[in-house]
Amino acid sequence: MFYEVCLYEARVDRQDEIEALMKEVAEFYRSQPGVIDVRYIKRTHRQDSFQAVKEGELPIRLTRYVGKVTYVLFWTLESAQAHAALCKPALEKFYKRWNRCLTTMPKIILGEEVA
Repeated sequence: MFYEVCLYEARVDRQDEIEALMKEVAEFYRSQPGVIDVRYIKRTHRQDSFQAVKEGELPIRLTRYVGKVTYVLFWTLESAQAHAALCKPALEKFYKRWNRCLTTMPKIILGEEVA
């Protein structure tokens, strides 16, 4: 299997737009051959401290976003070839709309399963 993990920093005033776009992109990806799973998450919590983690305390829910909202894509594919085949049509279809919502270019991690 082949994976892409992508970190997005979106403009606070574009949350509704980017979340609607994520639903559209996920539907597009899921309909393509070679795609196993697509998940987007929104950062809604944070840890108080490492000590709080060690003590098993619950994470703290974010109550506001300052400057940006963080989203993460988890994309699972059959192979690197499937990933390469889908990137071009996805960029052609969605890039301008993505770019309008983001504060910076996404951070992309590509790789294969280890464990």
